[in-house]
Amino acid sequence: MNDFWAVSGFTIRNKFKGKAFLITTIIFAAVISIGINMPNILSQFDFGDKVTKIGYIQSASDELAQGSATGGSLKAYYEAQEDANIALVPYEDQGSKAANEARMQDAIADKEIKGYLDFGVMSESGFPEITYKSKKLMDTSRANSIEAALQVIRQTTVLKDAGLTDQQFQLLNEPIKISSVQISTDDENGKTAAEQGVNMGMIYVIIIFLFMAIMTSGNMIASEITAEKSSRVMEIIITSVSPLKHMFGKIFGMFVVVICQVSVYVAVILINISIPQNKSALIDLDIDLSKIDPMLLVYAILFFLTGFFLFATLYAAIGSIVSRTEDLGQAVMPITMVSLAGFYISIFSISAPDSILVKITSFIPLFSPFVMLLRIGLSDVPSWQFLISLGILLLSIYGAVYVSAKIYRTGVLMYGKRPSWKEIRKAMKAYKI
Repeated sequence: MNDFWAVSGFTIRNKFKGKAFLITTIIFAAVISIGINMPNILSQFDFGDKVTKIGYIQSASDELAQGSATGGSLKAYYEAQEDANIALVPYEDQGSKAANEARMQDAIADKEIKGYLDFGVMSESGFPEITYKSKKLMDTSRANSIEAALQVIRQTTVLKDAGLTDQQFQLLNEPIKISSVQISTDDENGKTAAEQGVNMGMIYVIIIFLFMAIMTSGNMIASEITAEKSSRVMEIIITSVSPLKHMFGKIFGMFVVVICQVSVYVAVILINISIPQNKSALIDLDIDLSKIDPMLLVYAILFFLTGFFLFATLYAAIGSIVSRTEDLGQAVMPITMVSLAGFYISIFSISAPDSILVKITSFIPLFSPFVMLLRIGLSDVPSWQFLISLGILLLSIYGAVYVSAKIYRTGVLMYGKRPSWKEIRKAMKAYKI
């Protein structure tokens, strides 16, 4: 047992002393801080909402009267909006269509306006034909905004002409709100939309952290074992420490390192969201972290531990059969692709946690740490399904430990080219766990 703790302690000290590990941790913590504070950082460069000024010709002549009336209605509509991003600017009639076009072109050149409205003959819509002209390529957003404004203006005009009172008109435009609740067999009250949103965000963060922990720790375990083999240090280590104690010592030591690293990231997140401006932003977005289901955190820890040890043992086994660090990337590629598949299935299924793909993969051991956690957090999973998934996962960990231990005991002393699976199976039969 002393050998186990010696290997674990050496792995932990070696990682904490490594500059690459410390620099990577600091850089990622800084990225998390910048990401959380990005809205506040961007607000420092925000000098107010930009209002696009659009010109139109205002005239009392019969030819331009309808266009002037439409322009005036649009001007009044946008002025009544609190956060309008468009402002209509009237220009005097220059006496001819060509002169009016030239006047508008000059206004654009002088940066008085971004574009202008050209009114044509009356159409069946009740408004004259309108063309929005600007020098910006594919400037359709402003045209769409004007179309929506004209729809509101026409609706208001029709309703007023119908003889509705102000009270009836206000009642007709009063918004109807419907609240949604996710019902559950274990909770009579169900989860509100706010609770569902908080759980969704929590699941998103946990899945990302789990994937990062698996990828970083797995690669570190495999690379350390391969480095010890390539430098022939492994031959000296095995004379004083049994291969199994060495493998489990490496895994446990790396587990402590990952827990410390994740703790740093969690502390950085908590510190940043406790900053007054970020706390007020959460309140404005109706995000209350106190609504996080405590059992969700328990499930997260459970699947984090099982997922970590399942993949860590596999990475250790693969690292033991590789003699050169140059070959390590190709060797661990299958496990990396499997972990990526589980990550992508869970991330892209957040909006559909009850899909057939999610239900099936939640029982597959290499996927279930990601996918079953998604189902538990965002849907109503029967207890028997959770227990079956967890049972399969635990049996898979036992099987992975057994097989990985035999591969590790065989592989750490096999040098030269990477052995074939036939050679590994033959060597494994000579050893008993």
